[in-house]
Amino acid sequence: MRFRLSDDQVALRRGARKLLEGSFGRQALRAAVDAPVGLDRALWRVLGEAGFFGLRLPEADGGAGLGLPEAVLVFEEAGRALLPGPLVATHLAAGSVPGAAGGETVVAAVDGELVEWLDAADVVCGDTSGAVPLRSVDPLTPLHRVARAGEPDPRAALLTAAEQLGTAGRVCELAVQHARTREQFGRPVGAFQAVQHLCAELLVRAETARAAVYAAAVTADPADIAAARLLADEAAVQGARDCLQVHGGMGFTWEADVHLHLKRAWVRARRAGGSTQSEELLAAGLVD
Repeated sequence: MRFRLSDDQVALRRGARKLLEGSFGRQALRAAVDAPVGLDRALWRVLGEAGFFGLRLPEADGGAGLGLPEAVLVFEEAGRALLPGPLVATHLAAGSVPGAAGGETVVAAVDGELVEWLDAADVVCGDTSGAVPLRSVDPLTPLHRVARAGEPDPRAALLTAAEQLGTAGRVCELAVQHARTREQFGRPVGAFQAVQHLCAELLVRAETARAAVYAAAVTADPADIAAARLLADEAAVQGARDCLQVHGGMGFTWEADVHLHLKRAWVRARRAGGSTQSEELLAAGLVD
């Protein structure tokens, strides 16, 4: 079976990337990292007005009337841009929580033992009793640990996988770009076989995860989503690590963006049906 994006889907992805480059480009990302001030409500409203949160709502309710495959494309772009905030929770709350679709209401969700952006949320879905603030490894994702882990929504697992896919694709781009331009011993570092192998492995993991995530968006099968989530988490985390290795000492500096992708990938991997829960669900599906 040939699986290709439609012209409308390609245009949607292109439009999402253009929107994020204009509203949360690298300069805005670095400014947010260097001086964290909490959730940017103005940016949240821009996303709402652009239809980011109401993408899957029926047109009669003010949405775009699209489905999970289109939502996955948009969240992949959000992951690529390291867009901060409880994006998944607010998107899933659109239509049930007033103001969520338009970006006026920020929604957080208890979908595991960690809750993101709890203090910034107007509405929290789930039990947050006994919530304890944690020091997050990701400077743009404040975290709380809750006493009772919430049950993850498969759609949240899929959209998180899409964000991880965005990171996997971006770190692959960064690694290849650096390998082509950085010179050592009078040659681009990409001329060395060890670096070529790392870049090839980055691409293979990203494209394997992409096929699984896109397919799971079409079937919406819990086992397919669990498999896609495992592959996407691996592609993002291991991909960011390999990207750091390609960059060498430069990758570990604060000025480089690679460490930000790795930190976000670590945090996402603990959200909504992370590795352990996905493995259990996939195993159950194989047994059945």
